[in-house]
Amino acid sequence: MADVVAAVEAESAAAGQTPAQIVLATHNRHKVEEFQAIVAATRPDLIVVAYDGPEPVEDGITFAENALIKARAAAEHTGMPALADDSGICVDVLGGSPGVFSAYWAGHAKDASANLNLLLDQLSDIGDPHRTAQFVSTIALVVPGDASRESVVEGVWPGRLAPAPAGEGGFGYDPIFVPDGQEPGAERTVGEWTADEKNAASHRSRAFVALAELLAEL
Repeated sequence: MADVVAAVEAESAAAGQTPAQIVLATHNRHKVEEFQAIVAATRPDLIVVAYDGPEPVEDGITFAENALIKARAAAEHTGMPALADDSGICVDVLGGSPGVFSAYWAGHAKDASANLNLLLDQLSDIGDPHRTAQFVSTIALVVPGDASRESVVEGVWPGRLAPAPAGEGGFGYDPIFVPDGQEPGAERTVGEWTADEKNAASHRSRAFVALAELLAEL
């Protein structure tokens, strides 16, 4: 991500401009890097900066509610336009769970490995036809001082869950998520994809398609 940010700053300096910034309401560096890559595809002049403030209580019961809670907190704390993503994996046979509890599925320690292993254990007796799931990303944009400029968009990435983790890439549940649309016999988990492959197809990139028009107005 440092290379991307440096390129934006250099281009803006050459044009005699100060690069625009938007804060992403997360302390997860992986998400900041992923968002910077996605944002750069349509707003190469926009730098995504990490949020350094306190985490609000995410007491919403939907992805949209939690995304807005986080974006509002980041906008108020920094005085900058803020993005917040609330995302998770929704497993059909589990009625859409873990859903909004994806990051805490194995407890409040937010242990990604424990979350993944617990989910696999819960599905250990479930055959492949019933292991369908979706990654869902809901992104909120909040502009401080203007309540009329609060927006929420959603992206859904359908697929199914592998019986065991594969690949070293990505994070969270990526090593067990097999996206739809791959060539039969050559299917891979997202953990086996490159960052560019993931950024081009992920639930966040799908949500960002709808968000791009809103960012253009900043």
